[in-house]
Amino acid sequence: MSLLITRTGLLDTIQDAGRYGYQHLGINAGGVMDSIAMRVANLLTGNDPSEAVIEMYFPAAEIVFESTVLIALAGADFSATINGEEVPTLHPVMIREGATLRFGKQQKGASIYLSVQGGFVADQWLNSYSTQLKVKAGGYHGRALQKNDRIELKQKPEYDFSDGDHFFEILPWQAKTTDFYTGAISFIAGNEYDGLTDTSKNQLTTESYTISRESDRMGYRMQGDALQLIESKEMISTAVTRGTIQLLPNGQLIILMADHQTSGGYPRIGHVISADIPTLAQKRPGEKISLPQVSIVDAEDILFKQEMNLRQLQNACNFRLQEYLGT
Repeated sequence: MSLLITRTGLLDTIQDAGRYGYQHLGINAGGVMDSIAMRVANLLTGNDPSEAVIEMYFPAAEIVFESTVLIALAGADFSATINGEEVPTLHPVMIREGATLRFGKQQKGASIYLSVQGGFVADQWLNSYSTQLKVKAGGYHGRALQKNDRIELKQKPEYDFSDGDHFFEILPWQAKTTDFYTGAISFIAGNEYDGLTDTSKNQLTTESYTISRESDRMGYRMQGDALQLIESKEMISTAVTRGTIQLLPNGQLIILMADHQTSGGYPRIGHVISADIPTLAQKRPGEKISLPQVSIVDAEDILFKQEMNLRQLQNACNFRLQEYLGT
């Protein structure tokens, strides 16, 4: 009832939806970068949508399954294989004991998520299983996964293969995620938005920005023409959150991500809407994004529709799993 890491990846951690309610103490929420991929992977295996998953970047870990399990991969496409045979994302896949999962090439996206039916045994800290690397808490001993780590499973699997000659079996349904990743990264105005010059306001929504190689889980730095404030003045540090768009002293932007600080002194000229943060999370350094502005009402409507689509997917997956596996 375990997985064995046989090769260390670039940054592979156990993450869930994050730990909320502690930002006033200086503890950020953390959690997965792409919440949609986490939820889809979990729904495909019949888990609670916020069950902890393994978040991986390329090059990703090599994993041996020490028991037969039902898994799903969602998010990026890293050309996954099981014992050398291609295995798709967005499908539930039954994997036989002794099989090895590898990732060959980064085709699309930034991070991929692995769920197993029943979930992983992990360390909890402040009501979350997410790995907090700075304080070395949560997840797997508070650190990234390394070679020879063995991750136990919560649930003892009992599956039968219909084909005894293969190491995996793809269950005959797939999640459609194109509606969840919109392409554009919409934002609502922030507290200091009106401090921008009219030219900079227009520039913000009409020009494109390149994601810098200095980007990480804390924030995505943008490269573009510098924006200007009407009046430059010092600010008292104020609260920030995932998706906050800050204007740096050099006129460039940074968009805060999962491991963001809880307060900052740079102008908050906008906030990426919640529904579009997963789209941004799957962007890689060198890619360009646009930042159209929407109203709070529009942002709420987009999020509501996204949640409805996820609920429909959950119902469909539960029905198919019950029909196929009798679970």
